[in-house]
Amino acid sequence: MTDTSALLLSERIRIALADEITTGALASGVALDEQQIGDRFGASRTPVREALRQLASSGLIEMRPRRGAIVAAMTPDTIADMFEMSAEMEALCIRLATYRMTPIERSALRRLHEASEAMVAAGDIDAYDTFNLRFHQAIYEGTHNRFIAAQAVALRERMAAFRRTQLRESGRPVKSRAEHGQLLDAIMRGDGEEAAKAMRAHMFNASSAMERMIQSQS
Repeated sequence: MTDTSALLLSERIRIALADEITTGALASGVALDEQQIGDRFGASRTPVREALRQLASSGLIEMRPRRGAIVAAMTPDTIADMFEMSAEMEALCIRLATYRMTPIERSALRRLHEASEAMVAAGDIDAYDTFNLRFHQAIYEGTHNRFIAAQAVALRERMAAFRRTQLRESGRPVKSRAEHGQLLDAIMRGDGEEAAKAMRAHMFNASSAMERMIQSQS
């Protein structure tokens, strides 16, 4: 197996396990056996270990010396706290970006938003999740503050699995895209305070969707 194919397989394993953890299909405390995971995905230990390493770095699993990996304890309150923190970081970023984005950056953000319509219409969650990352990344970059952008990216990476999972709630991608439209409108009007307010609402709605997804699995 080449390094590239191993990387792609580790990413597929990571996403599958992350989805199962965030939806509760894999409960906290469950042991993750490398051999069983490898057999399930037809993978050697190398991509499995890389997937587990990434899951550990995002806090979804705990790596115990000589005892292997287990699913980390993640309560609904903890998840809500994470979304609350993310909401404030995203609100800061969009407020700054509203005042600092260049016309070219604003146009690029609009094109991104327009391109997402087809993804939502097709019900392509994976494509929309990738787009969602790019949309928010463009806002981070629009702050023209590298330190803030780096902090926002780090927090988003920690939250990535949860932000992906909430998109699986029925109708959520449609609502998410509509909320993006409100964010974009505020940016185009140059109203940073309204953009920040809309971003907090956007993140609250994502948190609520995630909470409902958890409850549906209990």
